[in-house]
Amino acid sequence: MWFAPLLWGLTAAAAEIYVAKDGDDGAPGTLKRPFATLVRARDEARKWNTKGPVTVYVRAGVYDLPETLKLEAQDSRVTWRPYRNEKVTLTAAQTVTGFTPWKAGILKAQAGALHSRQLFYRGRRQHLARYPNYDPQNPYAGGWAYADGKPVPMYQEIPGETRNSFTYKPEDARPWAHPQDGEVFVFPRYNWWNNIVRIQSIDREKRLITLAGNCSYPIRPGDRYYVRGLLEELDAPGEWHWDSRSGTLYFWPPDGAKNPAVQLPRFRNIIEIGKGATEITIRGFTLEYFDGSAIQLTGAVRCLIAGNTIRNGGDYTGSAVAVNEGRDNLVSGNDIYEVGSHAISISGGDRITLTPANNVADNNYIHHTGVYYKQGVGISLRGCGNRASHNRIHHTPRFAIQFSGNNLVIEYNHLHHMNLETADTGAVYTGGRDWLGSRGTVLRYNYMHDSLGFGFENGRWVTPHYSWGIYLDDNTGGVDVIGNIVVRAYRGLIHLHNGRDNLIENNIFVDGKLQQAEFNGWTDQHRYWKTHLPTMIAGYNSVKDQPAWKNMRNMHIAPELAVLPGGLIMSGNVFQRNIVYYADPSAKLFGSRNLSLEHNWWDYNLYWGGGHSLRIARGGNLGEWDFQAWQRAGQDLHSLVADPLFADAAKDDYRLKPNSPAFKLGFKPIPVEKIGPYPHEHRASWPIAVPEAGSGAASGKARGVREQ
Repeated sequence: MWFAPLLWGLTAAAAEIYVAKDGDDGAPGTLKRPFATLVRARDEARKWNTKGPVTVYVRAGVYDLPETLKLEAQDSRVTWRPYRNEKVTLTAAQTVTGFTPWKAGILKAQAGALHSRQLFYRGRRQHLARYPNYDPQNPYAGGWAYADGKPVPMYQEIPGETRNSFTYKPEDARPWAHPQDGEVFVFPRYNWWNNIVRIQSIDREKRLITLAGNCSYPIRPGDRYYVRGLLEELDAPGEWHWDSRSGTLYFWPPDGAKNPAVQLPRFRNIIEIGKGATEITIRGFTLEYFDGSAIQLTGAVRCLIAGNTIRNGGDYTGSAVAVNEGRDNLVSGNDIYEVGSHAISISGGDRITLTPANNVADNNYIHHTGVYYKQGVGISLRGCGNRASHNRIHHTPRFAIQFSGNNLVIEYNHLHHMNLETADTGAVYTGGRDWLGSRGTVLRYNYMHDSLGFGFENGRWVTPHYSWGIYLDDNTGGVDVIGNIVVRAYRGLIHLHNGRDNLIENNIFVDGKLQQAEFNGWTDQHRYWKTHLPTMIAGYNSVKDQPAWKNMRNMHIAPELAVLPGGLIMSGNVFQRNIVYYADPSAKLFGSRNLSLEHNWWDYNLYWGGGHSLRIARGGNLGEWDFQAWQRAGQDLHSLVADPLFADAAKDDYRLKPNSPAFKLGFKPIPVEKIGPYPHEHRASWPIAVPEAGSGAASGKARGVREQ
């Protein structure tokens, strides 16, 4: 598979330049007499690229770059790649050696000034000394302290709350000599994401920690946290500390090594491609040990980031690959894992005129994101006219894909085992608080399963908890959800939270724990409606006269005219020709609240609850309906209750047998064989080695999805 706008990448190079570890920047840069540095090769390529494309070949080895490799408009039409698939690693690291014993198993070395909070040893990120210690046997629920005080309901507002202090429990008092050197890693209030904030002071009498900055929300009693970066807490193998006063680096090697070599990032981005740069290719490298982004594109055009392995880097704000604005850029075939925040972040396009950017993330394999930022997703897709396709994403702390924008396309992705550390979340997520999001977006032919969720329930931290599959939050409008397979999520397989004008068609929804779908609306008295109405009016007014927006579904309705008789708002949603299948008799078919049946529509669906009664919760004090009452209210008049006849549901094979009753309702087969990554010259690895997660359902095999 390839993309027409990027066929330039197949053009033969007119010039070749070589770099090698044993090269010489005074040499001519030939195969026999290569340069020593990438910067020298870049400068030489500038002399040639006006005459035609140039390829810079890099010979095998690890290149610890002294500074960011910056590529600009004058570096256009240059391909950077290893020579003949040799193994080439690019890093932003300095290596520290010369350790001597300090005490117990802890070593020390003189390191001078450091600018990173990350240390790597033998290719693995080590823990900045912390209290409580990391618990490898219980990595999500273990290793935490909890703020002291009487618990407060999460959604209860408390006037005057501060966002920069909390009380610790008596048993968590610690004898820190310099607490200001430490920082608090905390999930404040909602358990949606975390903050990392430096300590300003400690009042030991009041047991009060005050932070040097605000968290996203107040830190409430019971919120989980740990403190890191203090020498007194260096008490476990794999921990480290840097003393800024003496420049001393302390490290306890997990393998007991006497003279280890460790890597610490010394600058943020390894490669930056700037505005006006065109047709630059970065292909086939390993990039690691960085603090920001491995590769950052800003305003670039028709650039290709392909077949790289990006790992072990990125802090709270960095992405492995960040495409900021620009157009027609392709991020393809990369393997990305163990990164601090997002794996791939894509933006670009004009949402006002609906001018597409056509920036694409395709055929990537992504896992274990959000090491530091717990809303660090597999792919963050924003702007207008961008796409995420054929990616496999798993083991993320929150969403696999977060999207926000217009005319986005999310298709043929395989997403699983996400939401491992947060709650109120989904496999994919968007919101619409500006009235415009994410209208025109298409979510189709994705397979997503095991959306877990993690949170506090009945006095303890548990999983699964409070998660959905597809989450269209806060007034999301005009999204097409077509041909997806969504399996196993705790709250439900799809959630429309005051959604409007959404088309939910030809999907397969299997085994929601509490219910299969939720349709929860607001009223005109809801605080969200009142709070966000000015923003929604401003958003609507910014595009209402734009010709491109005239064809958007129901955009003739302004926010201030959207309230229905009786004060309900949610409207224009269509749920048709879907298969809904579940076996648990305690689960509901639908959960709903503030839902107008006159302004939303369900029909031509196939439902099967294992032969048990289908129940619809109506919210508030309205009780439940059975399916017959639901039909008497005018919904699902042509729908059927019958076994859909999957090929093998026990093995997650949701292809339909030829005699499935779904076909009588107009259901179209889902092209499961096209879902997920595919073999291509850009793939960093094939077949993809996906770690087993305990079952066939976790591995993604034996279900008709492309074998890897």
